[in-house]
Amino acid sequence: MVFLHAALLGVVDFGVWDALRDVLLLLLVAMLLGTIAERLRQSPIVGYLIAGTVVGPNVLGWISKQQEIYYIAELGVALLLFVIGLEFSPRRLLDLGKKSLGTGIMQILVTTAATWAIARACGISGQEALVIGMMIAMSSTACVLRLLTDRAELEGIHGRTALGILLVQDVAVVPMMLAVSAMAGKQSLSSVAGKLSINVLLAVALVGTFYVLFTFVAPRLFNQRVWQRNRDLPILLAMILALGSAWAAHQLKLSPSLGAFAGGVLLAASPFATQIRADVRPLSTILVTLFFASIGMFGDPRWLFQNWLLVAGIVVAIVVGKPLVITVLARLFGQPWRYAAATGLCLAQIGEFSFVLATIAQTQVDGVALMSAATFRALVSATIISLLLTPYLVAAAPRVGAWLATSISRISASRDSEDVGSLPHDGESVPTTSDAILIIGFGPAGQRVAEGLIDPHQGRIVVVDLDPDNVAIANRYGLRGILGDATQTEVLEHAGIHRARVVVLVIPDHNTTRQLVYHVRDLAPYAHTIVRCRYHDRHWELLNAGAHEIADEEDQVGQQLAERVRKVFGSVPAHPK
Repeated sequence: MVFLHAALLGVVDFGVWDALRDVLLLLLVAMLLGTIAERLRQSPIVGYLIAGTVVGPNVLGWISKQQEIYYIAELGVALLLFVIGLEFSPRRLLDLGKKSLGTGIMQILVTTAATWAIARACGISGQEALVIGMMIAMSSTACVLRLLTDRAELEGIHGRTALGILLVQDVAVVPMMLAVSAMAGKQSLSSVAGKLSINVLLAVALVGTFYVLFTFVAPRLFNQRVWQRNRDLPILLAMILALGSAWAAHQLKLSPSLGAFAGGVLLAASPFATQIRADVRPLSTILVTLFFASIGMFGDPRWLFQNWLLVAGIVVAIVVGKPLVITVLARLFGQPWRYAAATGLCLAQIGEFSFVLATIAQTQVDGVALMSAATFRALVSATIISLLLTPYLVAAAPRVGAWLATSISRISASRDSEDVGSLPHDGESVPTTSDAILIIGFGPAGQRVAEGLIDPHQGRIVVVDLDPDNVAIANRYGLRGILGDATQTEVLEHAGIHRARVVVLVIPDHNTTRQLVYHVRDLAPYAHTIVRCRYHDRHWELLNAGAHEIADEEDQVGQQLAERVRKVFGSVPAHPK
């Protein structure tokens, strides 16, 4: 009783309040610098990284428990992956396809091998060079997915390809950790192979357990009447599922982030996924912010200024070389140049899991570490700078991809001008028939579009809509109506998008429209795309995605209102004074 009383009076210090002070201080500075970054029209992630560097041990030194904060912040990455997993059902995850899987595996192998060769040429030992290659092969899952989600590009073709490659990289973390541990601890190859086999079996068992829990147990709990009356209980279960999946993976020596993502994917098929995502997102936002700030704390500006040439060389190699490798590999696996280049730019950084590999490599065995302190500092500095550049590279990715595709088309056209009548796209042949008019979305706006085109083009119009009533209306107009989700490429192909001369997107949802623009540009590169845009400040996103013309609702509503005001003044006598 005396002990409890002393604790309540603050006599006993458990260290909790010091850690809480550090967390609050870091979040406060991150909020301030994130706000400044937003006002300067920059990504707030830039502000978060700079905030960590400023208050970290190498500048102001206000944070005393750097490593503890980093461990807490890792939960943010796991929660972010859980939230993103909730948007990908197992079927949609499989739709990422062999292209992303093949590109991801080859990217890791080629990047690691190229980096190893360069490091060996610079006089670095073989084992240390291999660790450096593994680190540079990894990209930042937290940073890239956060930016793609904020920009509503995760559903785009380059966004889905980037996600597939990032997932492959996250899976590769486990064998990489085992390999680095083996080199640092002088373990035998058979020992490493045995541990890897055990990890594979544990991963399969973990996914099987998640499947049972998230498919059969969790939905029954959410359906309980008492849970429907009390919002606290579903929120608690959502947090237990999110953090529990990460903890379970960690306990099995697997990637916590990948475990959380697997849990989210398996839960995505339930009708509660949307609400769970809303419940978990606030804590995810806080911890992800803390994560970026904690990464910034590893920065040492003074060391960076003293060795800026070395760091600049590493950064240039990452920002130029890594996208080049990914672009070429993605193209070899069948991606058009536009999306291959955009994917490469999105992944032009060193990822957070590289810190894990570097920490293992720095562990001394018999007084010798696998990685030198100078190499560690150089890679940490390059990582932070590459993360600072990532928001700008992700923002520029669609435009650079479009420019590259256009440039290659012009070069191909100049070479084949005698045989080809129009510009080819990404090496494909020009379709022989392109007369169809595809209207996607047949609500009131889509119906007005069809009414204006029926007389001269009735036989050419094809309508796609998810609502059976709208499809029935299209049939009554005498048009061919297809019931289906146009975001699925199979539906677009069934509708004959390859024969479309014009595609009109009349979907009110902005994110869905943007995803459809990517699909149309990929499946029908010669079609003229006309897109409905509900909000004026977002029409540029649709243009960057590849739309040719935008019907801006806010502009047109304003023009119609002004016209009606003019009619009133033209037909109504002036008010007497």
